[in-house]
Amino acid sequence: MKVIPRTEHCISRRNISSSALKVMSRLRKQDFEAYLVGGAVRDLLLGGHPKDFDIATDATPEDVHNLFRNSRIIGRRFRIVHVRFGREIIEVTTFRGHHDSDGDSDTATDQSRQSKRGLLLRDNVYGTLDEDAIRRDLTINALYYCSETFAVYDHAKGMQDLDARRVRIIGNPLQRYREDPVRMLRVVRFAAKLGFSIEHDTQNAIAEGAALLNDIPSARLFDEILKLFLAGHAAATLDLLRQHRLLQHLFPEPAHLMDRDPRAAALVSCAMANTDKRIRADKPVTPAFILAAILWPVVALRAEQLHDRGEPRVPAMHSAGQQVVAEACQRVAIPKRFSQPMREIWEFQDRLERPRGKKAAELVEHRRFRAAYDFLLLREEAGEECDNRGQWWTDFQTLDMDARLKKLDDDAVTTHGRRSGRKKRAAR
Repeated sequence: MKVIPRTEHCISRRNISSSALKVMSRLRKQDFEAYLVGGAVRDLLLGGHPKDFDIATDATPEDVHNLFRNSRIIGRRFRIVHVRFGREIIEVTTFRGHHDSDGDSDTATDQSRQSKRGLLLRDNVYGTLDEDAIRRDLTINALYYCSETFAVYDHAKGMQDLDARRVRIIGNPLQRYREDPVRMLRVVRFAAKLGFSIEHDTQNAIAEGAALLNDIPSARLFDEILKLFLAGHAAATLDLLRQHRLLQHLFPEPAHLMDRDPRAAALVSCAMANTDKRIRADKPVTPAFILAAILWPVVALRAEQLHDRGEPRVPAMHSAGQQVVAEACQRVAIPKRFSQPMREIWEFQDRLERPRGKKAAELVEHRRFRAAYDFLLLREEAGEECDNRGQWWTDFQTLDMDARLKKLDDDAVTTHGRRSGRKKRAAR
């Protein structure tokens, strides 16, 4: 372990949450160890301003809970304590220890359980500070700050990797991926977020371990998808997921189409770039829009195939959307509160491409219009041929209802040589 004194690092208590400082102080007063750890230390050393602060301690979850009335113990696989100060939550974890098992056979106790393939199913083995550092996933996340001595404790050469702008797994990469395959996604996520390279062995083991993601519950993968694509670095994350062949274990058919069809890849890339732009501008984003973009190439292809077999366009799109969502949920458990808006965005596309009559004039007022309109613009930006309907709707939504109806009638005359919207009112 290397101890880095205050004179040799840039962390200042002024940049640390007062709530986190209170938690560490109270733990120390009860003769427990307490350190700021993980992303907060990493980001502070990089000159950033973290919003989340995690604390590691030798106190058990029960000890922490007894010290803080404003806390609760959560988790089963990893038991942690959330200490709440208003809207702020300080996450407190007990030092992790080593497992007795080597991961080659099933082990099961109240504290620890591993599958035959080495996947950690339960991990409540407590240990020392040294053991906790080695049990963490990345060297740059295994740095500890003591608010009493102002020193940083480096157990895994994390400072070297920070200086080299490099993401490295602690220990044997493939073994660590077997323990928890989601670590591969974390490697990619932090490399994209920080603009770091991925260390050689850490990177090479991803190719061998990628299929292990198939063992992860679909609900957990959905949570990871949110972290990957809603943190403001979605475009860079997507590139790394594709580069390391991880996307195909999250969204198999979309990943295959993106490799085969440049327009499919362009559409998803545009969606990620636009999401990053919205996050930087502090505008709201929704998982439904990103997931709609990822799955759209498959939905559009499936709908076209159904239409070619004689099914009308609207039912074909409805059926395609149902099929694709059901298939995607086998890998990533998309909640209905997101899958329903996704399907509405898809089904809106035909109505936007072929506006007709008074119903088209009323579409602008529909609660899903804005998302569907933005999606149409995204498709055009990616190179899809939509008869320039994006600009048409951009102009159309600025008109009042009478002007909208007149425009629809005029367009019908231009297109068909006759009126095809409202029935002409009989003369009195």
